[in-house]
Amino acid sequence: MNLSDCIGFTGVAILLLAFLLFLVKKISSNSLPYIIMNIVGAGLACLASWMIDYLPFVILEGTWTVVSVFALVGYLRKLS
Repeated sequence: MNLSDCIGFTGVAILLLAFLLFLVKKISSNSLPYIIMNIVGAGLACLASWMIDYLPFVILEGTWTVVSVFALVGYLRKLS
C-alpha cells in the first residue's frame, strides 16, 4: 500500500463513519462533528485522488469538501 492509498482509505473511512453515525442517529447532519468529519474525509479523499491523477474523484471530493465548508460557515454563523 502506498501513501495515496493510505490517505484515500483514511478519508473514505472517515466519510463512512460519519454516514454510519448519522444513520444510527448518533449525530445529526447539521452537527459540528458530522460537518468536520465530512470536511476532513472528503479533503483526504480529494488529495488521494489528486495524487493518483484521477480527475473525476478530485471534482467529486473537492466539491464535497467545499459544500461541507459552506455548511461549517453556516453552523458558525448560527452560533453568533
